[in-house]
Amino acid sequence: MQISVQLYSVREALAADPAGTLARLRDLGLTRVEPFGLAEHADMLREHLGALGLSAPTTHADVLGAEDQRALFATAAELGIGTVIQPHRDPALWTQEADIRRTAELLDAAAEVGLSEGVAVGYHNHGFEAEPVFAGRTGVEVLDEALGADVVLEVDTYWAAVGGSDPVALLAALGDRVRAVHLKDGLRDGRKDAQQPLGRGEIDVDAIIAASQEAGHLGVIEFDDYAGDIFEGIAASLAHLDQRP
Repeated sequence: MQISVQLYSVREALAADPAGTLARLRDLGLTRVEPFGLAEHADMLREHLGALGLSAPTTHADVLGAEDQRALFATAAELGIGTVIQPHRDPALWTQEADIRRTAELLDAAAEVGLSEGVAVGYHNHGFEAEPVFAGRTGVEVLDEALGADVVLEVDTYWAAVGGSDPVALLAALGDRVRAVHLKDGLRDGRKDAQQPLGRGEIDVDAIIAASQEAGHLGVIEFDDYAGDIFEGIAASLAHLDQRP
């Protein structure tokens, strides 16, 4: 399973010392990262990714809020990023199926622009999109059914569990639409400051990892927050992944 790390996990260190932070991640054995705020961090990524031997297969960026989507996708292509992922939309837009279908239309339109630059568009869920409130279906399943073929999904498996879904069953339901998964652990109550390295929380991360390995997903380690040393937390998650067959 190819493994990356969401740079939001180390956002404070990254703001203070971009090169040093990326070097520490590389020294942990990581070769892939997932940036956030692509437009804001583009210059930093240009300067340091290649120099440190890192690549970014995916990134988070506000695709639907971008003033110039084509320029955003061109930047991603320049940096070798293959998939630009919308990190979320307002929870109020996930209470009615019509609003979700409108989100699908916007993502499909963005995907057309992205394809012209050789870049795919994706969507990343939080807990509210994974609540089974539409006759047993989740909002992200409604989105999947409404999307065209060119948009992909990045399933945040922790937030899917917090939202009330079985992450493994959700991955199976979404099928080939899923390109990547966020791997994180913690309490099912969703407390960000209680997130833990993989294998130390209440989420069945080993079942998720097994399903994602079989499907060929990119696995992205992420901490929304962490009470300890974040680099030690990432190292512990990597060690858990390394212990698996």
